[in-house]
Amino acid sequence: MVGSGRTFDETGFLVKLEGIKGYVLCDVESFPDVPFWFISVEQVMNWWDDKLLGNATKISRERALNLIANQRL
Repeated sequence: MVGSGRTFDETGFLVKLEGIKGYVLCDVESFPDVPFWFISVEQVMNWWDDKLLGNATKISRERALNLIANQRL
């Protein structure tokens, strides 16, 4: 798990993905015109399997926008 004083738990991450349909991501740095994207669990799993999310699923804004721009549909 991620949070103050917690470490990443891959098993917990994968279990969480089983219980959701995806994520809504937004780029608040573009305020007041905030773009948003719906990212499916399947896409997140593709990125995880391709090792594009880092060791603890923490990525930079730049990498996130790049992944979104090049996501598999």
